[in-house]
Amino acid sequence: MIDPLAEVVALLQPSAPMAKTVSAAGAWRVQRSETGQPFYNVVLQGSCFLAANGMQPVRLEEGDFVLIPAAYDFTVSSRNMDGAGHYDPLHVTMVEGGVRLGEPDAEPDVRMLVGHFTFGSPDAALLVSLLPELIHVGGERRLSTIVQLVAEETRARRPAREVILARLLEVLLIEALRSSAGTGASPGLLRGLADGRLAAAIRLMHEEPTRAWTVVELAKEASLSRSAFFERFSRAMGVAPMEYLLSWRMALAKNLLRRRQAGIAEIAERVGYSSASTFSVAFTRFVGLSPTHYARTEARGS
Repeated sequence: MIDPLAEVVALLQPSAPMAKTVSAAGAWRVQRSETGQPFYNVVLQGSCFLAANGMQPVRLEEGDFVLIPAAYDFTVSSRNMDGAGHYDPLHVTMVEGGVRLGEPDAEPDVRMLVGHFTFGSPDAALLVSLLPELIHVGGERRLSTIVQLVAEETRARRPAREVILARLLEVLLIEALRSSAGTGASPGLLRGLADGRLAAAIRLMHEEPTRAWTVVELAKEASLSRSAFFERFSRAMGVAPMEYLLSWRMALAKNLLRRRQAGIAEIAERVGYSSASTFSVAFTRFVGLSPTHYARTEARGS
């Protein structure tokens, strides 16, 4: 059986090349403006608050993992920002083993591991759009075990520390993705897969992208009426069924074009189009480049 989440993760090609240990004491706040990079925060000790991309702040506790697949602005702060005292809550001090926020000389009450994932796929923006806007996981036994390993590795100075940390963070990302699936997740693939009826339709779209699916057929596979399926799918996934199917087909097509292992006609057939010309029109409308031009551009950039 095809696993849609595994397919998306495989195409994303995630890696964690950079991790920074941050400790904090007293009242503190750090604000960042980003360009859509995937930002993560692992709370190793204590608790703090995170507000990202205009969403309501969430409280992060020890053992929690949070990922913003596309971060544009976020604030991480102490539990109480009232009465900042004589020190600047925005002050950052370099200390042994990382960065200190807030009061520089006090015993830290919060320790975090923060950094950015990188997604190797040139088509990451499309794939990230299939994920929730914010992924926050806590209280999961398996995740807590990985977080504990991450915490131990950050404290140790053993050989190959950075390599081990990068691999642990990649596992942490995948575990967080599947742990955060649920009706409480923000719209995206994880929330859709948490709905048993929608999951059946999503898996079929991934298993048979060449099939000329209609909303009626997908609704039947989900054992729902057409209108109920359309509304339920759109609410859970954040996009309409046919829009999701088109996005997935285009992600597959881009991957095939980059690998240059098939001609346009064969790629068209493998992603569900009856002819190369029909595929070329759809691809050009979706991407803004013809398949041939896209393949050449990617070849020059590699």
